[in-house]
Amino acid sequence: MSKSIGQILKLKGSEVWSIRPDATIYDALVLMAEKGVGALVVIDEGELVGIFSERDHARKVDIEGRCAQKVAVRQVMSTDICYITPQTSVDEAMSIVTESRRRHLPVMEDGQLVGLASIGDLVKASLDEKDFVIKQLKKYIKGDP
Repeated sequence: MSKSIGQILKLKGSEVWSIRPDATIYDALVLMAEKGVGALVVIDEGELVGIFSERDHARKVDIEGRCAQKVAVRQVMSTDICYITPQTSVDEAMSIVTESRRRHLPVMEDGQLVGLASIGDLVKASLDEKDFVIKQLKKYIKGDP
């Protein structure tokens, strides 16, 4: 049985780093570096309006020759957001990131942002689950109680 996103958030924590849409790309990159994260949620007047990621920076700023100190986050953030809930299974979330080619999924509950699940979180949870099953099967084959 697949773990739920809520279980992952309990282990990793539900802290989510955010930035305003009018902040510069440079400000976003500095915050991402300080916090050691690859994406920020973009919050405008308490509402989630987008996600800004390293991928957005590389594809929409660097490649286009834009200046990170002059471009606002709102100009390059991703606004087509897929949400999941704490009840979503890891398998379901993996399917979403695979099919939609996203790396970060905001976790919403009752209209409130309660966490952010990255593809790294999902892969780790999936591998941990498989490792547990393998250990149990090895014990069973050996006849260990």
